[in-house]
Order: sequence, then structure tokens, then C-alpha cells
Amino acid sequence: MSERDSGNSGRVKAAAPRTKSSVQAPFGAFVRKPVERAEPKVKVEVAGQSRSGLDAAEMRAETAESWPSDAVEVGAVVDAYGLKGWVKVAAHADAGHGGDALLSAKRWWLLKGHERKSAPSLQAKTHSDSVVAQLGGVTDRDVALALRGTRIYISRSEFPALEADEFYWVDLLGLDVVNLAGVNLGKVADMIDNGAHSVLRIEYPDTDQNGKPVTGERLIPFVGVFVKTVDQAGKQITVDWEADY
Repeated sequence: MSERDSGNSGRVKAAAPRTKSSVQAPFGAFVRKPVERAEPKVKVEVAGQSRSGLDAAEMRAETAESWPSDAVEVGAVVDAYGLKGWVKVAAHADAGHGGDALLSAKRWWLLKGHERKSAPSLQAKTHSDSVVAQLGGVTDRDVALALRGTRIYISRSEFPALEADEFYWVDLLGLDVVNLAGVNLGKVADMIDNGAHSVLRIEYPDTDQNGKPVTGERLIPFVGVFVKTVDQAGKQITVDWEADY
């Protein structure tokens, strides 16, 4: 099992059922975690987007009703960049781990406190360990500075397409996990990076020594020796893992 590049927020590449146990899936998925690794300076133009013909080229106010139902938090504005209204963003994933959604999405959805806005992304690129971007309606440094602390969301439908055996972490959350014997081990509650590979954090109903209901937890490495199939349509992950491990 291996992965392509999330940022710390990104995508995981899962191998076929007969993947060799020595192959592992590195970190990557959309989770709230600061960028840890620097990316080279690579300018990325927004694919297929006409700069002069953007739909709704200015920032606009949004409501909970107009907010995309598939919005995923992918970063936060941490500062202004330069004097012309660009913003500096700490992405939750490096480019290639899912952070490239910030580079390619046509519209960013912005949340600060209870205030919701959206703006077209006119241009975005990686810069050191951050993403810098020019947003519609952000015309000078003062406006950009006012956006500090704004959480950035991207519609899941605008995430870059993945190969058949790759997965975004956000798509694994909530899936049922069963073992080869058909025993339900719980649901994926979170994904963890342990430095070597991704780990499924699974929660399941349990009882303590006094018989009181509690939430149990299992940690299963997201590597080919344990994870055999990921069926997103069926909302199920099959693992080679015993219930009493």
C-alpha cells in the first residue's frame, strides 16, 4: 500500500488485495493539522479557468443554506502575502496529499467565527511550506490581513481526481470495518499519521469492567498486509484483523 502526496491533509493510495506486506501507505488526508513539510515553489494555475470571465468574480456573503453540503476544511489564512491582496494559507495537507485542492479549486468557502463568505480563487501556488493565493474581491494588504484566522473549505466535488486505488482520508471516515470472517470491528472515526504510515482509528460499542457502555477503540495500520479492500460504494473496509487483537 502506498500514497502519492491532504499535506498533512491528502490522499492515501491503497494497494490491491494481494499487495505485498512490505509496501506501506504514507500519510495524507484532510485533517486539522498544520503543515509539517516544506514543498518546493511550484506555481499552479487554476485549470480550465478564464481569469477574465470568472463567474461571480467578487467575494460574496454566504449562509448555512448556501454552503456546499460536501465542503471540507482544508486550511486557514495565517497572514497577508505581499502588498496586492494575496493571502498566505497553512494547508492541512501538502500538495499531492490532497493539499492540491487549494491550488485547483475555482472557489474557496471562507468561515470566520459565524461569518460565511466565498471567493473565486484567481491564482494559487505553493510557497515554501504554505500556499499563497489571490482571491476575488481581496484588493489590498489590509483586506488580506482582515482574513487572518479564516478557515478555508473546498467542495469535495472540486478535489483533484485520484487513481482507482487512491483515497482521500475524508472519504474513509465513517466507513464500516469488517474482518475476513465478517465480524464488524466498528467504524473509522479518524485517521492518524504515525510517521511511517497512516493508521485507521476505529471506534466500536463496548462495556467496561462494571458493565457500563463505553466506546472502544482499535488502531489498524493502513497497509496492505492488514487492509485488503476498500469499498467506498458499499461503505466498507475489509481487514485481516481479529476482534480480540
